[in-house]
Amino acid sequence: MTIFSKAAAARCAALVASLVALGGCAMNPIPTEVPNAQTIAGIEPSGRVVMTEVFAGGAGVGTGALAFRGKTYPFKMVGTVVGPGAVEKLDVAGEVYRLDDIKQFSGPYVQGTGGIGLETSGKGDLWLENKAGVVMHLTGTQTGASLSLGRDEILIEIGKAK
Repeated sequence: MTIFSKAAAARCAALVASLVALGGCAMNPIPTEVPNAQTIAGIEPSGRVVMTEVFAGGAGVGTGALAFRGKTYPFKMVGTVVGPGAVEKLDVAGEVYRLDDIKQFSGPYVQGTGGIGLETSGKGDLWLENKAGVVMHLTGTQTGASLSLGRDEILIEIGKAK
């Protein structure tokens, strides 16, 4: 059974390669610290996100939508698991902080997924931050299993507002 077409798989591979290249680029560093509740203490949310991520092995893809200043922006993402890998699906939603301009949203993010080790189906609690300082705290459901070092890296590409 094929989940993705050959063209979609090629696009996914190209995006993963882009993510790896961005991770090593001094001009576009992925943050090294995973954000947490202290990162956003006292800050009002600037938007809201819903998204779905699917990971198989060491790579993942997903889609989502950002509600920001009265508009909804669809986005795509591709990511890597830092560790052995995962077979999981995440359906999450939550608040976005420190987003002042829509141009700050796209780019590489560090994604904190919890502790080091094996995580199985249950509640998903994600913390993400990009190089512009945009922080997302997302909660929802995780189906499947992940064996990681407690962080992933994703690349988000935002689309035009609807």
